[in-house]
Amino acid sequence: MSRIEPTATEVTDPFWEATREQRYLVQWCTSCQAPIFYPREACLWCLACDALEWKESSGKGTVHAVSVQCRPGSPAMSDRVPYVVALIDLDAGADDTTIRVMSNVVNCDPERVRIGDPVNLVWEKLTDGRNLPLFEPRIT
Repeated sequence: MSRIEPTATEVTDPFWEATREQRYLVQWCTSCQAPIFYPREACLWCLACDALEWKESSGKGTVHAVSVQCRPGSPAMSDRVPYVVALIDLDAGADDTTIRVMSNVVNCDPERVRIGDPVNLVWEKLTDGRNLPLFEPRIT
């Protein structure tokens, strides 16, 4: 199956390098104690650019919003339809802090994914040795 593979940049490189070891890192502002997604050069909340670090997430989350895509957004994804695009409230790796990330929910019937469903992180290998973080339903 085909996949559009994300491009790493200087800002996102620590995130993508960690995926080679199947570790999910969340960017964190030590100035205002806010998690940041997607990786940026400055904090969205306090604009600090010299107070950013990375923290590892447990990979547990909850579906906040869900959409089933029946037509691919790109021809490269045509063999994957239908697929789920979801906003996931992800454990950000500090206290009970969560951060909302966009991803796919896989390994399930797309029509059965619901808001509030618990999910766990899973990985899909990319061609260059990195791994793409995805989510699957958590059996409770």
